[in-house]
Amino acid sequence: MPVTTAVDAAFEAYVEARGAALVRFAVVLTGDDHRAEDIVQDVLAKAYLKWNRIVRVELPDVYIRRMVINASRSWWRRPTNRETPVERSPEPAAGGDLSTRIAERDSMWRLITTLSARQRAVLALRYYEDLDDDTIASILHCSPVTVRVHALRALTALRERFAAGLPSGEEQ
Repeated sequence: MPVTTAVDAAFEAYVEARGAALVRFAVVLTGDDHRAEDIVQDVLAKAYLKWNRIVRVELPDVYIRRMVINASRSWWRRPTNRETPVERSPEPAAGGDLSTRIAERDSMWRLITTLSARQRAVLALRYYEDLDDDTIASILHCSPVTVRVHALRALTALRERFAAGLPSGEEQ
C-alpha cells in the first residue's frame, strides 16, 4: 500500500470533490468533451506539483479554474488545433424530434464558439458556474466592470447572430 502524505490526501479530496465540475466547466469553454478531459487532466497534473503553494496563497478553486481557462486558450493558439466548422449542415433537421433539439443545441454551440475566449469564459463562469462578478474578476484577473462589459457584449452578439440566423458568426 503506497504511503500518502497530508498533501496527497488533500489534493485527492479536492479532485474527488471538484474534478467532475472542472471537466463540465472545461466542456463549456471548449465545446468538446474529450478535449475538456485532456485539459483538466493536464491542469490537475500541474496543480499537484505546486499544491502546497496553491492552498497557502489562494483559494484552490479560483486558481484551478484560472489554469483551466489558460489551458483552453493555449490549446486554441496552437496552429495544429484549428478546426474548420461547417456553416450549415447539408440536410435540414426534421421537426419535433430529438434530432431537432440536438441540431438546435449544436447551432447554439456554434454561436457560442464564435465569441472571444474571454467572453466564453465570462459566460461560462457567470451562467454555468453561477459565480458573482467579483469572483469572476478574480479568476480572470480583471475588474468586475470588465466582467460585466464582456457579458453584455457576448449576450448582445449572441442575440444578434441568433436573430440573423448566422450560426458561424459571419456578418451579412
